[in-house]
Amino acid sequence: MIEIKNLYKSFEDKEVLHDINAVFENGKTNLIIGQSGSGKTVLMKNIVGLLDPTSGEILYDGRNFVAMSKHEKVLLRREMGMIFQSAALFDSLSVLENVMFPLDMFSNMNLRERTKRAMDCLDRVDLVGAEKKFPGELSGGMQKRVAIARAIALNPKYLFCDEPNSGLDPKTSLVIDDLLHSITQEFHTTTIINTHDMNSVMGIGENIIFIYQGMAAWNGNKDQIMTSTNQKLNDFIFASDLFKKVKEEIKK
Repeated sequence: MIEIKNLYKSFEDKEVLHDINAVFENGKTNLIIGQSGSGKTVLMKNIVGLLDPTSGEILYDGRNFVAMSKHEKVLLRREMGMIFQSAALFDSLSVLENVMFPLDMFSNMNLRERTKRAMDCLDRVDLVGAEKKFPGELSGGMQKRVAIARAIALNPKYLFCDEPNSGLDPKTSLVIDDLLHSITQEFHTTTIINTHDMNSVMGIGENIIFIYQGMAAWNGNKDQIMTSTNQKLNDFIFASDLFKKVKEEIKK
């Protein structure tokens, strides 16, 4: 579980995050949503340590990340898996080598053990048979699945995903959503997904934080979002005619 307490973040005289309080639960897909410029990306960067908060606490199962020494933060980062918006694979490495990369860097396994672990992860994302290919030979969806395999190679307790469906077609996006959700349940990870994708919100949003102008304006799940009376949230979620019709049907 990750807890955010009284988190503030400013850049010089501009306050971007204001008194954020949130809980991201184990074994659930926790989504951060909000308009562009709302502060959700800054929040994610604070949580993983790419930015330092101006004040507040970020607790990883009770451990205050903000107050840790540099060495302690390095150790904690070994418990994290990251999936970037662009997949961020190494073009010069094969699929297998990409998945093995964190194992090569941070594990004490021998080569045989690292290879087996990487192949197990590729099997988990249904990519056995693609291990000798290079990223440039794969579709966007396959690249994201390789990125997921790499992110879970070290059995992370915490999994962070930045716009994992960016650039993917709706069908492939559903595959990625289902994969992230099932992996979260299987390994009981604390998964945090930063997303604009309303299909993801309605499909796997078990715990949703809505950020508006740097503040946590709403918290709930995919079912509660449909009956929310928060006008700012409604304006964001039901901007499309499709979701407006869905909400109207629920009211009937």
